[in-house]
Amino acid sequence: MTGAVTTAWCDRCGEAAATGDHAACHRARELEPPRFCPQCRRRMKVQILPAGWTATCVEHGDRHS
Repeated sequence: MTGAVTTAWCDRCGEAAATGDHAACHRARELEPPRFCPQCRRRMKVQILPAGWTATCVEHGDRHS
């Protein structure tokens, strides 16, 4: 993805990023790929690769490890 990314949603739990405690999400994201698009909250297609991961949002494109 290119450009600035607005993170309105938590990319692990899918809840609003500005509300609640996301400390567990941040710890889990050190080891796991994102599950939700942080811009639109859509569930992303995740592919685990030997050298990392790729997560794809149909609206906002790919994110890579």
